Amino acid sequence: MQAALDPLVAIATLAAAVSVFGAGFDGAFLILALLVFAMTFPGGLAREKEKAGDLMLEIVTGWVAVIALLGLLGWATQMLEVFDPRVMLAWALATPAALFAAHRLLPLVLPRVLATQGLQKVAVIAGANDLGRRLAERLRDPMLGIRVAGYFDDRGAGRLPNLPAAQNLGNLSRLADYARAQRIGVIYIALPMASQPRILKLLEDLRDTTASIYFVPDIFVSDLIQARVDSIGGLPVVAVCETPFYGFNGAVKRVSDFILSFFILALISPLMLAIALGVKLSSPGPVLFKQRRYGLDGRKIVVYKFRTMTVAEDGDVVRQATRNDSRVTRFGAFLRRTSLDELPQFINVLQGRMSVVGPRPHAVAHNEMYRKLIRGYMIRHKVRPGVTGLAQVMGCRGETDTVEKMKARIDHDLAYLRSWSLLLDLQIILKTVVVVLGKQNAY
Repeated sequence: MQAALDPLVAIATLAAAVSVFGAGFDGAFLILALLVFAMTFPGGLAREKEKAGDLMLEIVTGWVAVIALLGLLGWATQMLEVFDPRVMLAWALATPAALFAAHRLLPLVLPRVLATQGLQKVAVIAGANDLGRRLAERLRDPMLGIRVAGYFDDRGAGRLPNLPAAQNLGNLSRLADYARAQRIGVIYIALPMASQPRILKLLEDLRDTTASIYFVPDIFVSDLIQARVDSIGGLPVVAVCETPFYGFNGAVKRVSDFILSFFILALISPLMLAIALGVKLSSPGPVLFKQRRYGLDGRKIVVYKFRTMTVAEDGDVVRQATRNDSRVTRFGAFLRRTSLDELPQFINVLQGRMSVVGPRPHAVAHNEMYRKLIRGYMIRHKVRPGVTGLAQVMGCRGETDTVEKMKARIDHDLAYLRSWSLLLDLQIILKTVVVVLGKQNAY
């Protein structure tokens, strides 16, 4: 239901708009509905947010991206005139409100419906350790339709801090009998892998139940990047850290990067020529600033920018730009404020060194420093660096004068790797325009 929520709401709103204006929901509108479903499934328009404002922003940017793509497709195929403009306008305006209402109401209504219909599953967790409790927290998501009855653990009640007595269901030896008597639907084994004999004994006992059994490995559970189960010649393997651009996704990402960068460069080439002339006339030195940075898989690449300083640092020590930096030229300050100095990086995208959206590349000197200070820092290099990124549109832009600021940027970079989709890229591009116009933290 969560995966189908966005496309179903968008299509239902389209059908309502068609009905209000007396059109027929057939022909071109059916094709449009299929396109919307393909572009928004599974649940691509919004990730759940606690704050209403954040959720609405997520929905609106995702929906604007969808409408922009549909408009471009309609213009290219000369199909725009087929649709009633009143229907299309009403649909475009009403869908974000309908999506917001659905995302807010479904988590409240769904658990009650499942419980009433007897469809809510009851689960128990073997292991009241940190891993088991983190799992229980995530199972509280009402969209999952699962209620956790409690934990089984071989430690006594006095050795299980902060665990209510009602949730301490006993030792592991009692789990199988409890599962049979209470008709438990799901059992999660969250025991440490070092407890292999106990796990094997527990699995043997549970053979006489009808419960579904899941094993939750205690290997960096909170740091999994694009985790999935695969097999090599029939032998199961678990991916705990992988690029999101594996297989077909990699082709989609590269093709979209090539097309976007080609058209953007064609569009901005007169502006780039004017900026190049301004850089040359405003201060002595080259037009382009070239700096070594880490790219895909940590390989060094050369990144282009319009020169904004009187120096071109690319050594073992690189000092970040600060507010009122004396090295920044007057024309360079304007370029940095408006982010126009980044435009040559679309050439890097066309070359295949960078992507339009991805973690921002850092100078090699900064990488060597921060990789020793921030856990998981180098994982961001499992994808091509981007002209813009999730960290930048979330406010982590500009000088990183503390390790905490850099860590916040890295956290967003890793979140991008975990949840990448083409629609997310389009949302980030739209948000980038807003951030640049607002000139946030650019100096």
